[in-house]
Amino acid sequence: MSKPLGLYIHVPFCKQKCLYCDFYSLPRREEDMDAYVSALSAQLLETDFTGYEADTVYFGGGTPSYLGPRRLAALLEAVFSVCPTAPEAEITFEANPDSAQDAEGLSALRRAGFSRISLGMQSASGEELRSIGRVHTMDQVRAAVDAARRAGFENLSLDLIYGLPGQDLPRWRKNLSAAAALNPEHLSCYGLKAEPGTPLYARRESLPGDEVQADMYLETVSFLEGRGWRQYEISNFAKPGRESQHNLKYWTLGEYAGFGPGAHSDFGGRRYAWARDLEAFIRGERTLSESCRPSPRDREAEWLMLSLRLARGLDPEAWEGRFGRPFSPFLPFLERCEAAGYAVREGRRRRLTPRGFLVSNQIIGELLDILQEE
Repeated sequence: MSKPLGLYIHVPFCKQKCLYCDFYSLPRREEDMDAYVSALSAQLLETDFTGYEADTVYFGGGTPSYLGPRRLAALLEAVFSVCPTAPEAEITFEANPDSAQDAEGLSALRRAGFSRISLGMQSASGEELRSIGRVHTMDQVRAAVDAARRAGFENLSLDLIYGLPGQDLPRWRKNLSAAAALNPEHLSCYGLKAEPGTPLYARRESLPGDEVQADMYLETVSFLEGRGWRQYEISNFAKPGRESQHNLKYWTLGEYAGFGPGAHSDFGGRRYAWARDLEAFIRGERTLSESCRPSPRDREAEWLMLSLRLARGLDPEAWEGRFGRPFSPFLPFLERCEAAGYAVREGRRRRLTPRGFLVSNQIIGELLDILQEE
């Protein structure tokens, strides 16, 4: 029986690099696109997928939609030619609103096999979008959603960012309302972080403080759950049955293989990442920037950390079945979390509350300390 596998295809091209972005993305490199598609297809051909079947495929970036429908369809065909793919596989591509306006082109992608589109809305405010270097408008968001629906996409996700420069809670509510009005199946809502090395880092004092961002987060949970989007992960909300199956692989220690410079993998018992070097990749010089074979203790730590990102939380039976170790050493600390309102118990399962998610790094740190003491 084949093992399920997620495939991640990295597309490092974008029209303009956003001021907060620290992903591997390169603006204005259209002349390299065709060569990149050929190099990526060659990398797929070199990979041994024996014993696996892809049940999710995710094209991320960068801006995959910037490649255009012809190149995206060619890459997906290359995936189909080398890796067995489940008939109902979730196949996603990320898109910016300015490069997802053409319903005919989106229809071609739907026919090629794409079933899900993740659209980078980020904000409904033109002023906020300009403050972070986005090149689209809210009118283009609406047009892209309309084009996607006309093209036959019934699974659509919107990305939003809170904590933008000068943003307050009322302005964030307006963004949530504008996104909800578009009725996507899925919403990802992330707090802005000014990463060192990005242009926004120099302006980090203009960002809302931690308390304001915490209020925005709690408002997000309340607003969306009151309107039919269920929180299933710290930053992700979905209509019933529309959770991102690909991202769930990351959070449940499922196997995934990444392709393209900067792509990460957890495949065949190893974690590894490809070097962030487009020119070398196109030349066929594909080297790893990191590679390791996680130890059993590493996997235990990953399981604790990732399970606490999910709204369903920690399952002691799953822990004991997977690792053959008792869960009981963690219970006294988790009971203290319950008493403080940071966690709740559902049967044997323990999960974090929204307020618990706000301090999840500290909670995870305490659990990892307990793990190290065992």
